[in-house]
Order: sequence, then structure tokens, then C-alpha cells
Amino acid sequence: MKNIRLYVILIDLSLIFVFSGSSYLPEWSSLDTRPLPSWYDQSKVGIFIHWGVFSVPSINSEAWMWWAWKGNNPNPDTVAFMKKNYRPDWTYADFAEQFHAELYDPNEWADIFAASGAKYIVLTSKHHEGFTMWPSKYSFNWNAMDVGPKRDLLGDLANAIRNRTDIVFGLYHSMYEWFHPLYLEDKQNGFQTQYFPNMKTLPELKEIVENYKPSVIWSDGDWEASDTYWNSTGFLAWLYNESPVKDTVVVNDRWGNGIPCRHGGFYTCSDHYNPGHLVTHKWENCFTIDKDSWGFRRTAKLDDYITIQELLKELITTVSTGGNVLINVGPTSFGKIAPIFEERLRQMGSWLKVNGEAIYSSIPWKYQNDTINSNVWYTSSKDKQYVYACLLVWSKDTTEIMLGAPISSGSTRVTLLGSDVGPLKWHSIISSGGIIIDVSNIKTYSLASDWAWVFKLENVSGSELITKKRKKYYIDN
Repeated sequence: MKNIRLYVILIDLSLIFVFSGSSYLPEWSSLDTRPLPSWYDQSKVGIFIHWGVFSVPSINSEAWMWWAWKGNNPNPDTVAFMKKNYRPDWTYADFAEQFHAELYDPNEWADIFAASGAKYIVLTSKHHEGFTMWPSKYSFNWNAMDVGPKRDLLGDLANAIRNRTDIVFGLYHSMYEWFHPLYLEDKQNGFQTQYFPNMKTLPELKEIVENYKPSVIWSDGDWEASDTYWNSTGFLAWLYNESPVKDTVVVNDRWGNGIPCRHGGFYTCSDHYNPGHLVTHKWENCFTIDKDSWGFRRTAKLDDYITIQELLKELITTVSTGGNVLINVGPTSFGKIAPIFEERLRQMGSWLKVNGEAIYSSIPWKYQNDTINSNVWYTSSKDKQYVYACLLVWSKDTTEIMLGAPISSGSTRVTLLGSDVGPLKWHSIISSGGIIIDVSNIKTYSLASDWAWVFKLENVSGSELITKKRKKYYIDN
């Protein structure tokens, strides 16, 4: 029987990864030479959407609920909750029957994401539970068309995003599955067999690329096995050479044990990755509005959600140091984005309407954090004509803002984005070369933003002593 199965696997692989006139070889030394399409670096802001069967129980840390219930080290609270509220023979698969998405309106989602100012989104097409949000022929009776919602949740959102917005559509995909028998067999065999990637993971990836044409493939669930087991380089060579999104697609770095932060497109390194300093390879900070969960969590309290100030700090510090942000929301099982998630996204959108020129298409400046004011982070316009000083804290009694990094010139000009005051008065700090901005004529109640403020500096320079050589991590379209 295994010989027959192996024969089928080899045929399937030959169909997936046959290259004609390929530019990139299925090896990291070749794949890593591909520059990222420029849209990604210019976008800066993305929305992550964790949605699936795990949205039904919605306790603990969402997608890890099964692990907390049935994993190697069960969480006593989760076990007690299940024992109290569900019958003894209840299985994880039974949750799928309760995943109805009856209030799901993808047009509403698209409008919320557009209002947030995000330029791309990434939806969980399949998380570690293995449930596919599209009618996959490789996930019989464990997909959103066959059980639960009885609709193509993924396809409906893709259509809404493309019909109503200019947002780029992307997909998350978990390579492994907690309880798939083929994966468990490969794991028992020390990953010397490849039944699961050849018959499940790789065909699924090819299926979503060909059917939905995502411009982001956000891989995850790779860590238990090597990239060789997953045949990651084979898939990426096909993606870059032959796929319908070969010219626009970007991928992350989660393609096998030991690969993150070393190979791939943009680096994620770890969840909530924000190094706080300039990183020369393009990277992404994926973080959650709910501090403790990626999916919706009905046990969450108000203090469990980050404030808009905290969100903007993540956004500003990330972009200042060369990264993008991917901000996560977790919809409910019935298909609604909770008001607190929507509020945070709309607040960010209103801030970006005023201050977006300091974020979108920007590049890191010579300094990231100011030398004397730790609440100031810098970006620069791509043409280097303007420097943006992003201030995170503005006290009510503030009459001047001191900046240590910029060196002024005779033609230096300072304005506050969103203000109608006009050019602001300033003077040099003689001892250090910085500048002091006079804001005594600006009333805090008149500010266009309540959370973070951006000063636009023209004709300033910074000390060449701290300039770091940066890799050009984008390709001009």
C-alpha cells in the first residue's frame, strides 16, 4: 500500500513543480536573490485576520485552544471549562458544526479595513487545526463549504476586498496540522517520509495560489520539521517562476526549522518581533490588538486590549526601523469584527489620514530614535527631501520640543502635520547641533491628532557618524 501511495505522491509532485525557463532555482542561495516587489515596502501597514473553527470556543489563546485542551501539557482551566460546558464525548471537530458565520458580511469587513488605512490584509486560510476556509479538494469534509458556514469564506472576502478597495489581498497558511494522520505518521517516522507535505500541504498551497491569487503567502506551522521535509524551496521556486502571482507575491520566512530570520522574503523572526533598531533586511512586526490572543476571545477584559497609543507606538517604531506592521484582529464565529477591534482600526485610519506621509513609502532616516528625546522616532521621505519627527508624548504644558538628532541649516523649515498654524519657529541647540521647536502658539485642543504627532522637517541633516549602510530591499515597479 505504501508503494502505491508513494507512486501517487511522485506523480503529484511532478505536476506541481515542473519549471520551464525558470529564473530561480529551488535552493536558498538562488531564492534569496529575489528582491521584494516594491508595493510591500511602500505599504507599511497590514491587517492580520485570525478566523476559523477556533473562533467557536474562543477561550484561552484562540487557535491554541485544542493544544491547551488535548495537548501534551493541558491547561487545567481549559480542561475544566470543557468538562463543565460540553458533553464527555465532545471532540474538536464538533466545534465546526457551530461555526456558522451567519452574520459574516465581507463588504463590511472590506470597508472597515479600508477605513483603517491598511494597504494589505492577510487572512488565515488554514490554521493549525487544519480547517480550510475555502472548499479545498484536499480537505474533504473539513472545510467551510462542507461543514459549518457552507460557503467559501476566503473567496467571498477576496472578492469584496478587490471590488471595494485598493487593498492587496494575502493569505496565511499553516504547513502542519495538529491531528492529521499523515502528519502524525511522518512525525512518527522522524520526518523521513513526506506523505503529508506531498499529499496535503503543497497541493493546498498551489490550490490557493492558483484559485485566489494572493499577493502575500504568510507561512506558519513549520517549526517541527526541516525545510527539506516541507520541500519549501521547491514550492517557492514554482511560486517565483511559474505561478500567476510570480511578479507581485511576497512571502515571509517560516519555511522550516531554523529558517526564520535567515531565508525567505520579509523576515518575521518571531511573533511580536520589534527589535527597536534598524534592521537591514526587510521585516514585519505582527502583533495583536488583544494582548493574549490571535483569535477572538470571549473571556477577554478591557485591559487585555492595547490602546490606540500603544498601537501607534508599535507602528511608528516599526516603520522607523525599516519594518512593516501586521496588526491582528480576531472575528467572532458568527462573522463580526468586535467593536473594540473596529474602533482601534478606525482610530489608526484617522491618524494616518493626517500623518500618512510620514509612514507610507517612507524610508528609515539616519537616526531612528532621537538622541535626547526618547519619545521621538524618525522616518524620511523616499527622495530624502523631508525628515519626519514622530512624537509619542505631548504634555499639556509643553511650549517647546527639543530634538537632538537633526542638524539645521539656514533654510530649515518646520511644520506640524494637520496643523494650520504654518511654519513653526525654531532655534538651534548650539552645544549639540539639535533644534528646539517653539510650539507655544499651538493649543493641544486644536491638534489634529490626540495620540501621536508628526513634525515635518525640511532642509535638515543628521550626523554621518551613525549612518548605517542599508540594503535596498525593494524592487521598483
